[in-house]
Amino acid sequence: MNDKLDHLPEWLNRGIVDLFPSENTESNDQNLSFRLTEALTTKNPLRVKLGIDPTAADIHLGHSILFRKLRAFQDAGHTAVLIIGDFTAQIGDPTGKSKTRVQLSQDQVESNAATYLDQLGYGKSRDQSILDFETPNRLEIRRNSEWLSNLDLVEVVNLLSAATVGQMLAKEEFGNRYKEGTPISLHEFLYPLLQGYDSFAISSDIELGGTDQKFNVAMGRDIQRIFKKKPQFGLLLPILNGIDGEQKMSKSLGNTVSLKEDALSMYSKLEKIPDTLVDSYLRLLTNLDVTKLVNSPRELQKLMALEITSNFHGRKAAESAQLAAQKLVKGDRDSLLEIPLLSLASVNFPAKAFYLLSAVNLCVSSSEARRQIQGGGVRLDGQKITDPNTVFEDKKLLIGKVLQLGKKTFRRLAD
Repeated sequence: MNDKLDHLPEWLNRGIVDLFPSENTESNDQNLSFRLTEALTTKNPLRVKLGIDPTAADIHLGHSILFRKLRAFQDAGHTAVLIIGDFTAQIGDPTGKSKTRVQLSQDQVESNAATYLDQLGYGKSRDQSILDFETPNRLEIRRNSEWLSNLDLVEVVNLLSAATVGQMLAKEEFGNRYKEGTPISLHEFLYPLLQGYDSFAISSDIELGGTDQKFNVAMGRDIQRIFKKKPQFGLLLPILNGIDGEQKMSKSLGNTVSLKEDALSMYSKLEKIPDTLVDSYLRLLTNLDVTKLVNSPRELQKLMALEITSNFHGRKAAESAQLAAQKLVKGDRDSLLEIPLLSLASVNFPAKAFYLLSAVNLCVSSSEARRQIQGGGVRLDGQKITDPNTVFEDKKLLIGKVLQLGKKTFRRLAD
């Protein structure tokens, strides 16, 4: 719990690292405690904004921190406004980028958006989904093309007047690129302004974001003031470290746990994260009271893995995954039935080992597959594959065997 925010309810305080404006203000409109009490008294729920740019197909555990907090607001009776940045995704958020981001097509954005909603639980009951798609008036799903695609040039000029070049260059990524002489396209300056306009368009009371989004969230407050709207609160949550324990969770770094992963893979990855991550994973990805948990580091890690896997796959699947993982460690062949199947239908035989791994999407490329094999991280039925050019002549010789990648990924090969 953040001691500086301990006046807020525990469900809200948990995981929050920054709130602005702070509670030290004489204005009730800018006092979150007052606004929460007022909303409860008047039965007029606050509108809580979370914007996502569907620039990739997967949501990982790092992303889920924000969605879990959004769900907490829903469960407290407030209205979640999930903005699909179909317009802004085609510009690209410059946050964390050292060069101009590649712009996506409308088809790419729509395809990714559909995948995002599916992973968040669209079409499922509220007990089986990350967000509550069922309860009336608890969720609005909006696309920012609704309002941004209709802005005329006069409105765009007014929007540009909301910020100065100096403000933009104060943003770390822009400042660094400017000093290094790396080109900054003018359209990139538009991103935080358009994202801020979203807050005005949907009358946001609170916006959720990661700590790396503070500039964009604060811009939303500025835009709302300019257009005569009550400024929103900014609630920032931390960036989750990846399972390597060294850098933030990122697909490009290969240290993620995707929400699309099966229960066994998810559990196996989480059970082996560094001890230094266990506490933050418990606080940010579960609702467990960490002050009342066991002291044994190993048992705590297993509990964390079980609880997080349960959040996304249900308790029964998580417990089955835990049991299967224990059997695999002991070499128990009876656990084969618990291992997810991996079809070889897309593989052309005869096939070399490195090609096999990339063809079934266990590795993102042939070069990565070679590195995994040469590093000793690939086994077939417990036997290490040491040569990337090992040839498998016939698919029939592989069906039923277990392919293992690292210590965390197991697949039973099937036709």
